Amino acid sequence: MGYAIETRNLTKTYKSKKGGKVNVVDDLNLIVEEGEIFGFLGPNGAGKTTTIKMLLGIIYPTDGEAYLLGKEVGDMKVHQEISYLPEKPYYYEHMTGLEILMFYGSLFGIKDKAKCEELLRKVNLQGAGTKTISQYSKGMQQRIGLAQSLLNDPKLLFLDEPTGGLDPIAHIEIRDLILRFRDEGKTCFISSHELSDVERICDRVAIIHHGKIRKQGRLDDLLRGGRLEITANGVSDAWAHSLQLPEALISARDGRVIIDMPDNHDSNAVLDAIRNQKGSIVSLIPRRIRLEDLFIETVSDRGSRQEISDVAPNA
Repeated sequence: MGYAIETRNLTKTYKSKKGGKVNVVDDLNLIVEEGEIFGFLGPNGAGKTTTIKMLLGIIYPTDGEAYLLGKEVGDMKVHQEISYLPEKPYYYEHMTGLEILMFYGSLFGIKDKAKCEELLRKVNLQGAGTKTISQYSKGMQQRIGLAQSLLNDPKLLFLDEPTGGLDPIAHIEIRDLILRFRDEGKTCFISSHELSDVERICDRVAIIHHGKIRKQGRLDDLLRGGRLEITANGVSDAWAHSLQLPEALISARDGRVIIDMPDNHDSNAVLDAIRNQKGSIVSLIPRRIRLEDLFIETVSDRGSRQEISDVAPNA
């Protein structure tokens, strides 16, 4: 399996109002494998939008290299295999959903009405193709955007805040659609502030801060190092406090013990010890690190840095 996206020391430098230079994207080395859902995370001004614009060929890098589907960014052939759904797409509101797809399809030389109707069904808009965009809810507009992004049957989709501002039902619908894209073998590159969505659907993530990748890898690996809570009844308080469990928090009272310990401890040994004391297990609750906690820990530095708001407001 190859790489859907690969960057090598990708850099974008702007001049600041103070006369100096700012690396909005700084030596970015990013790997996205084909067929995965990849989350690209970072606070406002971190360099996400600038990175996406360079990958799409909208702006040119100052230094470094980038490749999409094995082809260098800028290769016109690669544009036939990718698509992009911006955070706030603009549509002609007097047109119907079907007309929108037919219009944008014509830009690809696609004049197949049946294909456009199939795309409407794919995004659950089969009953809304004759309604004008002005009659669409925000969730419906997101779905017509996804249908539009599928017109050229892309291998790689860039999705910018695909679930931003949606109600809970629309959230679920869009998440399910993205998961279906992966099942079809497509690669999805998602820039999002909705960390709970990212944690549910993404295979791997990268966190960018001040233009640099701070974390990158599989979610399962990045979120390791959580804790495990064991609650039991019927053991003596003295025995509970005698347990030798480094970094564990042990609370015992009137025969009830709560053990909060790192999840790398041998939980089976602890459970066996409780049973040997004729105790009964009430609950065992694993608590892994949340993506939100990892994100805040990664981007919460207070180091001084030249302001970039005057050169890249949407970075």
